[in-house]
Amino acid sequence: MTTADIVDLDALGEDFVRNPYPFYARLRERGPVHRVRVPEGTEAWLVVGHEAARAALADPRLAKSWQRAAPTLSLVRPASGPNMLNSDPPDHGRLRKLVVREFTPRRVEQLAPRVEELTEALLDAMLARPDGRADLVEALAFPLSMSVICELLGVPSLDRAAFRTWSTDVFSHPDPTVRKTASQEMGAYLNRLLDDKRRNPGDDLMSALIRTTDEGGDRLSPEELVGTAWLLLVAGHETTANLISNGTLALLSHPDQLAALRADMTLLDGAVEEMLRYDGPVEAATFRFTTEPIDIGGTVVPGGGELVLVVVADANRDRARFPDPDRFDIRRPAQGHIAFGHGIHHCLGAPLARLEARTAIRALLRRCPDLGLDVHPAAVTWREGMLVHGPRLLPVRWV
Repeated sequence: MTTADIVDLDALGEDFVRNPYPFYARLRERGPVHRVRVPEGTEAWLVVGHEAARAALADPRLAKSWQRAAPTLSLVRPASGPNMLNSDPPDHGRLRKLVVREFTPRRVEQLAPRVEELTEALLDAMLARPDGRADLVEALAFPLSMSVICELLGVPSLDRAAFRTWSTDVFSHPDPTVRKTASQEMGAYLNRLLDDKRRNPGDDLMSALIRTTDEGGDRLSPEELVGTAWLLLVAGHETTANLISNGTLALLSHPDQLAALRADMTLLDGAVEEMLRYDGPVEAATFRFTTEPIDIGGTVVPGGGELVLVVVADANRDRARFPDPDRFDIRRPAQGHIAFGHGIHHCLGAPLARLEARTAIRALLRRCPDLGLDVHPAAVTWREGMLVHGPRLLPVRWV
């Protein structure tokens, strides 16, 4: 492979950030694996297509631990501490088992009334605006997702403005120095939160994780607690906020689908799945590193810690799996999408994200019968970076 064969993703510009799907589709037509240069300047192997993505996400030869990354990779390594997302078996299974003991379906179900209460309060405040206009990200999507995850973890005193800035910088800031600083500041802040929680435990998830042990007496170390808190807080609000924003934008950009959902709210569950498939909150899965040479669709990716990026967004638009994939259709059987990942790292918080999205979309449509975009869809500005995909602002209006 020559230098000319390497695609510089940073040079693709704003059109790629706003709508990466056509670019990925063109790559997919040429094959499932491509050599690219990511915005940080490091070269990586990009995996596109549904079949190749699912296989890569479940391949144990692609490690998640940063200790397996080649030392030559110029990447900002998160200061989050060990957690389920950045570990491999057997450590991954041990960590996930300890978290699953406390982050149960029952705990998520018990949050449903509170999610509804928070949603209604946020919509009360939004609809009280005299001009009939708001940024839906700021008015609903972000504060709802952040409030729910904070209450789940038991950190109501969280400095949400600072945390949102850190989280946005970690995922989206083009300057690696800013990303590194944000990651370090977030880690230090979480250490302080955990110290306070040890002194003042409650019935919340974070207190439970501090005290939980398995049958053999194993428990999360202080470093693992910081890493797990980092993962739950960041993933817990980033995924859900972007799901609500992207899903609302998809509905408002497709009036026929919006009308169909308004006419029959029994379609809501399927509509949320189609939102996840059509324009989900995750563009590419978090970094993976080769532990040995791997043949993906006829291309051999070398071992030795090479960086591999699996494009979840393209897998969900692959016509080999989803007929007419660029059409938003809330009646589509959307089973098979991998918006929450695949394999052992499938998102543990997926049920909570779905609960929040269903609650927010249902309440929004019920209380705003004339909801519409306040800008042309092409004018919506999008966050940079390849991990999360969502608008910076989503201007809406209502009568």
